[in-house]
Amino acid sequence: MEIVGGFMVMMSILGLFLTVIWLVMPFVLYAVKEKVAQNHALLESIDRRLAAIEERLRESDQP
Repeated sequence: MEIVGGFMVMMSILGLFLTVIWLVMPFVLYAVKEKVAQNHALLESIDRRLAAIEERLRESDQP
């Protein structure tokens, strides 16, 4: 019977750990989503600036 009691203690600790993860995960995902959106906007602005620089280089290279 001690094996069953030890198993139940281990399962309750594991359940508590999984519950904490389940409650914290939405906040983590929301924070990551915000960061990805910011990085995406920054990458788009860098891409536009790089395209403008490439266009200026093409214009200056043509005779």
